Amino acid sequence: MGASTGEGADLPETVMVELRRTATELLGNVTSHADDMLAYIVERVPEASADEELRGLTLGSCSSNLEAALSMVRHGIDVSAAAAPVTALEHARAMAARGYSVDVMLRFYRMGHAYFTERILAGITEFVSGAGLAVEVLDSLQRYAFAYIDRISGEVATEYVAELDRIQTRARAARTDAVRALIAGERVDLRRAERTLSHRLTGWQTGFVCFTDRDDVDLARVGAAVGAHLGSSHPLLVPDGARALWGWASTPGAPGVTVSDLRSLAGQVPEPVRVTVGMPAQGAAGFRDSHVQAQRGRRIVELGGRSASVTSYAEIALVDTMSGDLDLARSFVAAELGGLAVVGQRADEERRALLAVLDAQGGLAAAAEALGVHRNTVLQRMRRAEERRGRPANERVAELHAALYLAQVLGRTVLAPVPDQS
Repeated sequence: MGASTGEGADLPETVMVELRRTATELLGNVTSHADDMLAYIVERVPEASADEELRGLTLGSCSSNLEAALSMVRHGIDVSAAAAPVTALEHARAMAARGYSVDVMLRFYRMGHAYFTERILAGITEFVSGAGLAVEVLDSLQRYAFAYIDRISGEVATEYVAELDRIQTRARAARTDAVRALIAGERVDLRRAERTLSHRLTGWQTGFVCFTDRDDVDLARVGAAVGAHLGSSHPLLVPDGARALWGWASTPGAPGVTVSDLRSLAGQVPEPVRVTVGMPAQGAAGFRDSHVQAQRGRRIVELGGRSASVTSYAEIALVDTMSGDLDLARSFVAAELGGLAVVGQRADEERRALLAVLDAQGGLAAAAEALGVHRNTVLQRMRRAEERRGRPANERVAELHAALYLAQVLGRTVLAPVPDQS
């Protein structure tokens, strides 16, 4: 029997006979050897005996592998025919289910091989008389055992990875189901949902959405940065396809989500990614409401083609409210802005000047500081804006303010498609 053939064509008949007889002798006491192997492994790999079920599977794997390998030697079966015993595969699945690494599981097989070498083969002279013959039998058993372990460990590692994938798939599905149930406002067992999500649903919930138009962006890293900024070191992150990520930060208090609060976060968001953040709200209802706001914020960002990397829903809530019907929003902007409701750089400058003045409650100096231009420039642009509009800025002020804000956030979506030629 060779290292990997098991056919015995390359061994002298005397060696072959002794090899099979030795395997038969060892098989006669396989239960005792399995018990000893278990003790040997547990001493070196304590994880193999973490609980009674795992200990039983470890023992079963020792016994079934010893019996399988020795039986194959006894009957001259090629090692290429070896297949992992059922108990060995179940042991691999149990190791994956308990969260042990594949390295820990494979160490179990290395220690099993070491036991075979140290304990069983060390007493080879008890089975084979004659030093020379014993050495040849020992060499053949060693090579066969190595080839067997090499083959079987590959199979159990494959099963471990497959089981880990099944576990992760089930966990992702359970997390997705729990998230969607919460978003839908269904009655859920909150404690069970918290365990499934590893996320507290009490206290303040702040939802956010990270999205991009590329496939090579690590959105999970962006989501972790957003969560940390909002005060959660372990935010709940749920992929929404390959180009979007839903996230929630659970915190004892409400985090700040104003433009100034989120300004420092913008530097941590890579160029191809946009982030929208909902308003903080409490409990399971807040989990849903803040997420809905972040999603609606994404709609506004995409409609308006906003360049800002981070957008708070608080900043655009009014625009969201007024833009549910885009045709109605366009009509409103056109009616309130008149000739100012067109695409173009000058029209844009005039709208911004007029909006800055309204934001400053008529203060030209404050508007000029906000825009970074001279006070007289603001005044000139404001007057041209009034001329385009066809009525003064102090007429229908609330409507004018809303229309200007709609135009600033949504741009071409609500402005006339004909470019400004003035």
